[in-house]
Amino acid sequence: MSLFDQLGGLLGGEGGGVAGAVSELMQQQGGLAGLVEKFNSGGMSELVSSWVGTGGNLPVSAEQIQQVLGNEQVAALAGKFGLDPQQLSQALADYLPQAVDKLTPDGQVPQGGDLLSQGLGMLQGFFNKS
Repeated sequence: MSLFDQLGGLLGGEGGGVAGAVSELMQQQGGLAGLVEKFNSGGMSELVSSWVGTGGNLPVSAEQIQQVLGNEQVAALAGKFGLDPQQLSQALADYLPQAVDKLTPDGQVPQGGDLLSQGLGMLQGFFNKS
């Protein structure tokens, strides 16, 4: 089972389709480092740096999510998980900053699979909250 399969399994509780979409998004971007780079190259480096860093997380809007990921990718993810694209963009805007924050507890993007596995445990609690 890959780390991305584990992420999807761990987040499959109350997060439902959004959890699967977060997992799929990370897989499509080549992991957490790829996702962070996507936001950096999309002009959102200040936002994503706040998520990775140890301070507060700056918010991101649904429109910014669509700007960085592109309408096609958002629509494809939404379709795969039975969600409306706007609903998914808003859910990603709500959850992605906190998910990245939880996966980077030391303020740095983990480079190894073991570190990512440790972060998966933290994310499980986040997505299983009411």
